[in-house]
Amino acid sequence: MDEEQSPRVAILPCPGMGHLIPLTELARRLVLYHNFSVTFIIPCMDSTPQPAQHEILNALPKSINSIFLPPPPLHDVPNTTRVETQLCIAMNRSMPSFRDALKALASTTQLVSLLVDLFGTDALDVAQELRITPYIICPISSMALSFCLYLPTLDTTFSGDYEYMPEPLKLPGCVPIQGSDLPDGISQRSDEAYLWILRHTKRYKEAKGILVNSFTGLEPEAIHALKEGRLGGPSVYPVGPVVRTDSVREGDTHECLRWLAQQPRGSVLFVCFGSGGTLSSDQMNELALGLELSGQRFLWVVRCPHGKDSSTAMFSSDPSDYLPKGFVARTKAVGLVVPSWAPQIQVLSHMSTGGFLSHCGWNSSLESIVHGVRMIAWPLYAEQKMNAVLLVDGLKVALRPTAGENGLVGREEIARIVKDLMEGEEGERMKKRMQELKDASARALAEDGSSFMALSEVAREWKNL
Repeated sequence: MDEEQSPRVAILPCPGMGHLIPLTELARRLVLYHNFSVTFIIPCMDSTPQPAQHEILNALPKSINSIFLPPPPLHDVPNTTRVETQLCIAMNRSMPSFRDALKALASTTQLVSLLVDLFGTDALDVAQELRITPYIICPISSMALSFCLYLPTLDTTFSGDYEYMPEPLKLPGCVPIQGSDLPDGISQRSDEAYLWILRHTKRYKEAKGILVNSFTGLEPEAIHALKEGRLGGPSVYPVGPVVRTDSVREGDTHECLRWLAQQPRGSVLFVCFGSGGTLSSDQMNELALGLELSGQRFLWVVRCPHGKDSSTAMFSSDPSDYLPKGFVARTKAVGLVVPSWAPQIQVLSHMSTGGFLSHCGWNSSLESIVHGVRMIAWPLYAEQKMNAVLLVDGLKVALRPTAGENGLVGREEIARIVKDLMEGEEGERMKKRMQELKDASARALAEDGSSFMALSEVAREWKNL
């Protein structure tokens, strides 16, 4: 079908890469399997879009194009404001330019639906005005979506800060969640981020449907509860795992892949905290010494630490300057330190990779599941603590280290948990469980699989519009 004649879907992501990546993969599926055209309308927080955004968008099929909105005025938003709040304000203030872009798109194409990201529900007003059917896309787990749908009820039934809830929160079909493991910006009701997130979650019911990046074989009970409507809201379509299948950057000649090729099968622990995750320099020191103490092989993507603590290399831009003196030389027989970035998909899919110490971002968690790699859960921010609860207590594919009274995870604890994962009985059970989930994810995406069928159902609805 000619691109101008095919039905078109507009997608409004949040600024930044974390949500854009799975949304581009979803767009690819809509084009390849369901003959849609897709336009991304992308809000910006800076005057120049990130180069990584251009890289990932330029690699998409020609039936997918993009429009970058001008950055809204944010001069009155302090740099110390929570990221969640900054994102919500930027999305809200981008609505006038978004309206113009969507109106122009609707006048020149066969626009059948608008997919709105989690923090973009202000766009529902624009969709209603232009008579375009809106859906919400949730690049998070079904457990996290369940919490979002329940938050307006929780707001009216519990008056204190959620981090001090006396009992764990029990959502339908989900493992219990302690208040301390709720997403950042939500556990304290006085936080401005909480008011923004609450505002958005109250509007989810206005969408025609919600697409969630999970699959029935991963979270069967939570998805069943969502489909039954036990938390309210519109119809829910589990379409995951929506993950990148290859790296945007050239990764096949990366140093770490050449090193991995020389290691025994399943012997290497991959240590990476996502594109934005950093540790304090004191915690980096403990992690380094813990990895050394474990005696296990490791591949560590190191970034400069945050904050000002006991590091003597405080002002260096070289991440390796923050590692303990002599660490790289002492561990060169079993470890490799890579600054800033590594081709994560290729590393996780490599036969030598046997474990993943991760910040538990949902993209990384799904990538680990798709490639069958057991995990150590080390959450840092956003909803990552909730993801860690799911991975450890619900799916039982991860171990979670315990921090000491000083808030740091000590070297002995790190060594213990690394050895347990890589060579202990519990780690072996997790390896088998991860293989089961890997197989289930492949079945979900097959042409008769649950996620393929769920996306096909949505596609039929859009074409009927």
